[in-house]
Amino acid sequence: MASKIYLAKGIIISNKKQLVFSNKYNRFIQPVQTQKWLQKVIDKYKLQPITTHGLRHTHCSLLFEAGASIKEVQERLGHTNVKTTIDIYTYVTKKTKASTIEKFDAYINSR
Repeated sequence: MASKIYLAKGIIISNKKQLVFSNKYNRFIQPVQTQKWLQKVIDKYKLQPITTHGLRHTHCSLLFEAGASIKEVQERLGHTNVKTTIDIYTYVTKKTKASTIEKFDAYINSR
């Protein structure tokens, strides 16, 4: 159902070049517009402030937390250099830190 709605608007979700935020003609919009939309949601639900670009960084970290490979995340974000993905976009989440400790603990206890 949702796919038909997207297609009717010219949005092709399987196209890796599809914009995340677009105008009603599926074209680029000014970055300030996405921040205005996001700010309305933040204000309405009293959420912690974040920028739309901050959402991109969060998306990257959550992909790693979910088990995506470095190359998968690099491609998804459209980075030509994996160093950009790792050094600039990736943050270690609390869940990932806990998982790292558990892995180390399991390794030590299996010896």
